[in-house]
Amino acid sequence: MDLSAAATTSPYLSSTSSSASANSWLSGIVRGRGDRSGSAKMSNNSAAADVGGPVNRKKQFRGVMFKYGPKPIQVAFKTGDYKQQVIFIGGLTDGFLATEYLEPLAIALDKEKWSLVQFLLSSSYTGYGITSLKEVTACFPFQFLNLLNHVSLWVPLLLLLRLCGSLLKFTLLQDAMELDQLISYLINKEESEGVVLLGHSTGCQDIVYYMRTNAPCSRAVRAAILQAPVSDREYRATLPETAAMIDLASEMIGDGRVSELMPREANPDAPITAFRYHSLCAYNGDDDMFSSDLSDDQLKMRLGHMTNTPCQVIFSMADEYVPDYVDKKALVDRQVQESFSTNICNS
Repeated sequence: MDLSAAATTSPYLSSTSSSASANSWLSGIVRGRGDRSGSAKMSNNSAAADVGGPVNRKKQFRGVMFKYGPKPIQVAFKTGDYKQQVIFIGGLTDGFLATEYLEPLAIALDKEKWSLVQFLLSSSYTGYGITSLKEVTACFPFQFLNLLNHVSLWVPLLLLLRLCGSLLKFTLLQDAMELDQLISYLINKEESEGVVLLGHSTGCQDIVYYMRTNAPCSRAVRAAILQAPVSDREYRATLPETAAMIDLASEMIGDGRVSELMPREANPDAPITAFRYHSLCAYNGDDDMFSSDLSDDQLKMRLGHMTNTPCQVIFSMADEYVPDYVDKKALVDRQVQESFSTNICNS
């Protein structure tokens, strides 16, 4: 999907956007903090600054790879050498080069003097099944995570989390912390003047969760783009083994075996814990943010905080992971009405 098609801007967004060129599709969705579209560093030693642009040839990007955190997996790749970045957050099993639209997106961003950043999380590729988005909130209320905006409390918070034993492995929070590390790196090492978060599929859930934590660097987020914010639960409900496996996961969680692995048939793509499986597949699970059968109040509770962030929703009317019984347009309209100050692109 070419995101350059998403050019329609709502009155709300146009009133807060920067004074960049009227032809800029990106300037219509970012927060107005002055026109920084020309803020290119163009370092002499940057491969991304070559006249060849960010894409060398099909499926071959030109840019810089760097480490943004202490873990071996915490690697990122940046095209272009500009002071504003679009951070791509992939879905389940995704890593680098996750979607076909990243190539035209990198080219379009380069013309706007924005960099594209792809990065790896602990949950990338097959890691999503053994680190789960929000296991920690089984022990702590969501509001407790607001403590994360105090940097000095991160270490004692993690020590406190260890008291939860098997609940130490968490993904939504872990993804949020690693995303915050990436943004911190861009601010402190790359002199970033702001980022836009682009989520694909389950990556949309990472964005929604991150913006709710009030993590230290979340204030640098100028806008969010949710591309294919679909329900993992509703798709998995179409698979014949899901109902029985949800019952098994619930039983394992009830027995305190939240971090034990499910049988292979539950999730052939990757090892997955009982908690993570339940989070993805059960009604009202931690990952259940975009399902069509959620009430308006449930949607508002999950997504309402996103009204504080300019947001664009890009939803494919032919998405193969959305069951046929779901009215896709009505679902997106409800999400927007209850939760987002946004513009919409249906494709």
